[in-house]
Amino acid sequence: MIKQKLHDIIFEAETPAGKLFDIALIVCILLSVSTVILDSVSSLNQIYGDLFYTLEWTFTIIFSIEYVLRLWCVEKPTKYATSFFGVIDLLSILPTYFSLLLPGSQYLLVVRLLRVLRIFRVLKLVQFVNESKLLMTGLKESARKIFIFICAVLTLVIILGSIIYSIEGAENGFTSIPKSIYWAIVTLTTVGYGDMAPSTNLGQFIASAVMIMGYAIIAVPAGIVSSELTNLQQKDVSTLVCPHCTSEGHDSDAKHCKFCGEKL
Repeated sequence: MIKQKLHDIIFEAETPAGKLFDIALIVCILLSVSTVILDSVSSLNQIYGDLFYTLEWTFTIIFSIEYVLRLWCVEKPTKYATSFFGVIDLLSILPTYFSLLLPGSQYLLVVRLLRVLRIFRVLKLVQFVNESKLLMTGLKESARKIFIFICAVLTLVIILGSIIYSIEGAENGFTSIPKSIYWAIVTLTTVGYGDMAPSTNLGQFIASAVMIMGYAIIAVPAGIVSSELTNLQQKDVSTLVCPHCTSEGHDSDAKHCKFCGEKL
C-alpha cells in the first residue's frame, strides 16, 4: 500500500500530491544547479564557500534518498536504473561523492539540469513529450545513415589532410598528417580557428573548396533526420508511467502498457 502510494506521488503528475512533489523536485534541482554555478565564482566561493558546500551535500542527500525511493517503489528497479531518467538521476548525485576523491568533480552536478525535463509532465505539456519521443525515434531511425555519413566525412578529412600536408609541408605549419587532418576538420566544419592556414596558392585554393564543401556537408545530417521525422505519425500520448516496467509514452486511451502488457 505504501509502495503504491509512493509510486503515485513520485512517478505520476496527475494527482495533486504528485504534481506538488515534482514542483518541489524541480525547485530543488534549480537551486542545486545555481549553487554549483555560484560556487565556481572564486570571489563568491571565498565568502560563501562553506554555505555552498553545505547546500551541495544537502541537495545530494535529498536526491540520493529520492533515487533510492524510486528504485524501491517500482517492480523492476534495474529497468528504471537503466532508463534515460534513471541514468540522469544517478549521474546527478555521483559527482558530489566523487568530489571526496577527486576535488572539483562536484561541478559536474550541472547535469542535474537535465532532470528539469520532468516539467513537461508536471505541466501536462504532453505535446512536448510527444515531440521529444518523435525526435528520439527519428534519431534512432536515421542512426545508420548518419553513421555512414560520418564514415564518409572521416575518409574525406583524412584525404584532404594528407593532400594539404603534401602541398604545404612543415615549413607552413603542417608538421604532420594528424595535424593536417585537424586542420581539414576545422575547415570543413567552417569553424576556422585560424591557428593553421595554408600559404601557397594551391593550398589556399583547396582550403576555399573545402570551406564551400563544408556548407553542403553540414546540411546532410539535418536532411537525414528531418526526412525520417516526416515518416513518423504523431499520436496523442499521456503522462502515465507503467508501475511494472516504468515505461512512458502510452496513448491517452491506453488501458495496458504497450511495452509489458501490465494494467495501467
